[in-house]
Parts: sequence; structure tokens; C-alpha cells
Amino acid sequence: MKKISIIGIVGIPASYGGFESLVENLTRFSSDDIDYQVYCSSKQLPTRLEHHNGATLKYIPLKANGIQSVAYDIVSIMHTLKTKPDVILVLGVSGAIIFPIFKLFSRSKIITNIDGLEWRREKWGKFARLFLKFSEYIAIKFSDVIITDNQALSDYVYSKYNLRSEVIAYGGDHAISVDELLEPTGTDYFLHDDEEFFLSICRIEPENNIHLILDSFTKTEKKIKFIGNWNSSEYGRALVEKYNHFSNIELINPIYDIKLLYQIRMSCSGYLHGHSAGGTNPSLVEAMHFGKPIYAFDCSFNRFTTEGQAFYFTDSDNLVQLLNDPQLKIYENSAAMQEIAERRYTWQIITSQYESLY
Repeated sequence: MKKISIIGIVGIPASYGGFESLVENLTRFSSDDIDYQVYCSSKQLPTRLEHHNGATLKYIPLKANGIQSVAYDIVSIMHTLKTKPDVILVLGVSGAIIFPIFKLFSRSKIITNIDGLEWRREKWGKFARLFLKFSEYIAIKFSDVIITDNQALSDYVYSKYNLRSEVIAYGGDHAISVDELLEPTGTDYFLHDDEEFFLSICRIEPENNIHLILDSFTKTEKKIKFIGNWNSSEYGRALVEKYNHFSNIELINPIYDIKLLYQIRMSCSGYLHGHSAGGTNPSLVEAMHFGKPIYAFDCSFNRFTTEGQAFYFTDSDNLVQLLNDPQLKIYENSAAMQEIAERRYTWQIITSQYESLY
């Protein structure tokens, strides 16, 4: 029996971001010879389960996000000195500063998924960026195995640190596995008969190019439904004020009803993905499973994820041309996205890849 401790997420059951979905599904599809212990934030989870998906849950009284994430990860890592797992799987580099000390006292193997290039994100100030860049260096120097979720990120690690990383992406098939769920609420409000619309779902942050996408739809009669946390930042609130009065632009607050999300995704004419930072983005691989055409911001991360077979845009006018071009091979794009998703981005595949590293 392999004992694996997972560190760096808010917790499970998953209701937050990509790493939470990863852990939810690693534990759900776990082999019988894997014993998981997952560290969770008691400050952010309304209910505290002792076990979930067969994993033991341990609670730390700190927040897993923001400035507290550093202390949260460090306390979680040091707690494993008591439980002595075979492997600690660390998601993100926030607490990596403790790795050199930890390795003096523990024989646990450290596997770190470094996430995207977090220090490049515009939301961080100068000090935070320097700290995250230093944390990345420490994580790569002191981990036994580094996981990157995209080949472009793996290429960066090799060129910067002369280190080969293991490339493991995310699954997305949970987004289409909704048959057993109850009927959604609010369907009539969000969907109308014969309505044609494009869709985008993401956190409302500058590096996700929301402003670029919305500006494009002011130059076309095409419709878009854009789902995100508009009220969580000044950037988001400014976008609402600027674009909410356009009749073809519908800005929708976060939706957590997975069956409603399923129906909206199935009803759209195409999916728009503006992310320019990070690696393989979970919302993109989820969208690929629906067999819809993907319009993605042109960067190496997105090209690797979609194997160069999506439609790519670089600016507002470029995206408008794509949206209005009757010659685009929509069917070929759609079929390619679904084929890639089923070949590379299912949780059975991802779980097997992680367990092979343990």
C-alpha cells in the first residue's frame, strides 16, 4: 500500500479550481493499493468530512489562497513528518521554501506540480512575483519529480533549469458525465429556443484576455454568454460597466449547477478561450469534450493543448474575422477537439499517469 499525502488545495469535495478537480478525480479513480491523505482548509470548507472518495481528510486552520497559502502549505508539509507518507504530492510552489529543511527530516518522496508560470500573472505585485519565482526555483531544485501540465511549460523548465519534467495534463470528461444528476434550475432563463451563441467560462483576470473577447463582440452581431466572477475585482466590475449594455453580450455570474453548465455548453455554437498564462487550462479541456469548435488565444500553451487544430486569434479584429468567416472548417475543428480530448484528457488516463510516478 502506497501512502500519498496531497498538499496545496482548498480541499475536497471539489467546488473550487483546477487542482481541486484534479484531487477529486485522483481519489475517485484511485487504485486499491493507493492510500490518500488530503490536506484541507478548515477556514474555507463549510463542512468537514473525515473521508471522501476513500481518502482521509486532514484540516489546517489557515486559508489555502492568497498570502496565507504559503503558511498553509508549509504547515501541511511539516505535518506529514508525523504521518510519514511514501510520497507527498505538492500542488503549486507556494510552500516550496520549506523543502530544503523538510528533506533533512523526511524520507518522503516529493512530487511537485508547479502549475503555470504563476509569477508571470498580472494580478501579483513585484514582491509577490519575486517570491513566486524564487519558490519555483526551490521547488524544481529540491523535488524528486516535477510535473508540468503542458509541453510548453515542460520546455520552459528544461531551458531554464536543464531538467526534464513529467508532462501530465488534466481530465475534462467529468463535465459531460452528468446523466445521474438532477434537472438543472434556471434553464429557461439562460437558454432560449433556436438561440445561437458563443460561450466563454473563466476567472475574470487580465491575462485571460476578457477585454479582448468582449471588444470583439461589439464589432459583430454574434452573441456571447460569458460566465465568470465579475464582482471579484475592479477589473471585472469595470468590464461589466463597459460592456453590459450591449444586447448581444450576456455577462453571467458563476454557475455551480453542473447540469446547467452541461446544457449551456451543449447549446453553444463555439467556445472562446482567452487564457495567455499558465499551462493546460482545465476549462479548455472540459470544453473540448463537447465536440464544439474552439477559438483560442494564440500562445504556445493553447496550441499544445489543442494540438494546433483549433482556431487561433491574437487580437480583437483577428477574432472578429474568425467569427464572421463562412469558410472556416467548423466540423473539422469540432471533431478534432473531441478526438484529442478523448485520447488525452480523461481522468482514467490522468490518474494512471500520476500513479505511475508514485
